[in-house]
Amino acid sequence: MTRFFSFHFLFPFVIVALVVLHIFFLHETGSRNPLGVNRDREKVRFHSYYSVKDLFGFVFTLFLFFILVFVSPFLLGDPENFIPANPLVTPIHIQPEWYFLFAYAILRSIPNKLGGVVGLVISLLILFILPLTRCGNLRREAFYPVRQLMF
Repeated sequence: MTRFFSFHFLFPFVIVALVVLHIFFLHETGSRNPLGVNRDREKVRFHSYYSVKDLFGFVFTLFLFFILVFVSPFLLGDPENFIPANPLVTPIHIQPEWYFLFAYAILRSIPNKLGGVVGLVISLLILFILPLTRCGNLRREAFYPVRQLMF
């Protein structure tokens, strides 16, 4: 329990440190243009434009969060949470959260337990292998007239 708490306590600080490091390196080298054009006169300055835009987005998101928390805190809650629990009966409506539904579907579709676990591991390995299958440099549609015409 202590490791779980310390991870969830320290992880936001690690994320903030990485954000600060990212902004530092962005100021040092500048951002790249996806077209490969590297002219200084076409670049947009970071501080006056992106800082104000990001600050506005942060304040707007914080405003929506405060409205959600203080005006209607149970809006995103599940009505099943307000039913008193019966320790003698397992509820019928139990299902995994949305981010575990793919694993639940794989394990339910394969009748063999070991086969289900192997299928689940393979489905996760595909996500790690997929970035290695990239063929060549991908560019915008403007560089491929035939693909642009087909689109």
